[in-house]
Amino acid sequence: MDLPLVARGKVREIYDAGPDRLLLVASDRISAYDHVLPTPIPDKGRVLTQLSVWWFDQLTPVLSSFGASHHLISASDVPASAAGRGMLVRRLEMLPVECVARGYLSGSGTHLYARTGSIRDVVLPAGLVEGSRLPTPVFTPSTKAEVGEHDEAIDFASVVYAVGAARAEELRDLTLALYSRAAEIALEAGIILADTKFEFGLAADGGLVLGDEVLTPDSSRFWPAATWSPGAVQPSYDKQYVRDWLTSTGWDRVSPPPELPSDVVEATRERYVTAYEQLTGQSFP
Repeated sequence: MDLPLVARGKVREIYDAGPDRLLLVASDRISAYDHVLPTPIPDKGRVLTQLSVWWFDQLTPVLSSFGASHHLISASDVPASAAGRGMLVRRLEMLPVECVARGYLSGSGTHLYARTGSIRDVVLPAGLVEGSRLPTPVFTPSTKAEVGEHDEAIDFASVVYAVGAARAEELRDLTLALYSRAAEIALEAGIILADTKFEFGLAADGGLVLGDEVLTPDSSRFWPAATWSPGAVQPSYDKQYVRDWLTSTGWDRVSPPPELPSDVVEATRERYVTAYEQLTGQSFP
C-alpha cells in the first residue's frame, strides 16, 4: 500500500488515508491462542470485510435509535490492491474496553461459570452446561489486549472506572441491543449467534461510533441452529475448528505454532464462506 502504515494487528493493517480517515485492510492471517499462525486462510480477509460491511448496514437502525453511528465511509472507494478486503473508515478515539455480549454459555464463559457460577459479576442460574442458552443476553466486557496478550474478563465497575458511569451504561445497553438484533437476523438464516464482541470509539461530538470489524467469524461464535445441542462444544462457522486441530497436535501454545495442513485450511475457508453466504443470502463474490 502506498500509504503510511499506522498499525499492524494480528489480522489487519491500518493505514493513514488522509485527515480523519483510516484504511483498514484485512489479511488472510489467522490467529489462535494469541498467536498468529504461519498458514493463511485464502479469502478470509475478504469474508471479514464483506460481512462487516453487510452488518453495518443491517445494524444502522439500532445505532440510530441510540444516537450512535458506525465508522464505515466506503468499501468501494479504496485502492485497487485493497479491493474486497479494505474499508475506508473514520478515525476515532477508541474506548479501552471490549464490549462482549453472550446469549449462550461457551468458551471462556463456561470455564468461569464452572468455577464461580458467574462470569465475573454477572451471576448465572445453576445447572447450565456448555452450549446452554442464557435466560437473557448478558454483557460481559473484557480488557482490550495488545498483540500477544490475553483479553481478560472484567466487571462492570471496571468499565465505569475506564469510561465513566454514564458511558458505561450506554455501552452496555447498546451492546445488548446490537446483539439482540443480530441474533434475530442470524436465527432467521438458521444460525445461532452464541456471543460476539464490539468495539466502540467516539465521534467529534462525543457520540458512540461502532468500529473495527462487526459480527464476523473472528469476533463471534456462529453455530448451526439445526444441530444445537447443549452439553458439548457445538459445531461452528468460525476458527474453533483450527483451535481444535491445534489442540489435537499437542502444541504447547508457547513455542511457534505449526503449519496448518491443506485439509484444515480448506475446511476453515469453507466455514468462513458458509457463514457469509448463509447470513447474507448472497453468493460469496
